[in-house]
Amino acid sequence: MSDWIKVCDVQDLVSNSGVCALVRGKQIALFSVQQAANQQVYAISNWDPIGKANVLSRGVLGSIGENTVVASPLYKQHFCLRTGLCLEDADQQVQVYRARIENNHVQLQWVD
Repeated sequence: MSDWIKVCDVQDLVSNSGVCALVRGKQIALFSVQQAANQQVYAISNWDPIGKANVLSRGVLGSIGENTVVASPLYKQHFCLRTGLCLEDADQQVQVYRARIENNHVQLQWVD
């Protein structure tokens, strides 16, 4: 079963940066990417599988080719915000959560 759950308000996000939210006992890195008039929200696990720490929300946003990525603040690997794949090491991946903005609330689709 899956459902959409409210995580925070849109104004709690920082444009073109990340914040961390504790959702059902898991740290989730939320990223608000502003391009022109379009705001996109991405959600991935905050756990860096290479650096072994909850730090991805503190990473630097950017793009590599067609991929919107976050660079880990520890060892600088890039994780794609759409797929969770590490661009430098295909064996590494982070959990990706579907995210949306609904009535000025950030929501995640949570699957139990």
